[in-house]
Amino acid sequence: MEATIALRLPRDAASVPLIRRLFDGTLRSLGVEPQIRDDIELMLSEACSNVIRHAEPSDEYMVSAGVHDDLCVIRVVDTGDGFDPEAVKPSSPGAEHGRGLQIMRALADDVRFINKPEEGAVVCLEKRLRYSPGAAGPHFMAS
Repeated sequence: MEATIALRLPRDAASVPLIRRLFDGTLRSLGVEPQIRDDIELMLSEACSNVIRHAEPSDEYMVSAGVHDDLCVIRVVDTGDGFDPEAVKPSSPGAEHGRGLQIMRALADDVRFINKPEEGAVVCLEKRLRYSPGAAGPHFMAS
């Protein structure tokens, strides 16, 4: 079994807490351990915030977040100009901005950036899940 949420959202800062709470509620219901949920919430926030800040001229973006057995897969897709992740220089320690890619790379088990010229960018984040004892998630996913 697979559980997936997909939303097309306005490129507006108010969309970030919406998708974050929606997906965290799903992970909480499945019984995903709190530390893993926190990592996913931060990765998702950073990916969406980068779209809000940088994906011009896009006016909307799409987020799909799914649980496949013990793997969480998040895809954030924009219709902006795309970007070269290798050209993004690491920010200095203590910087307030510019750490999004570093945070995503540090927390995700796998990160992929796909640029589609004149179509935008896709950020794909994967995180292995751990469930609390007695959680519903493993039971649902085994069905």
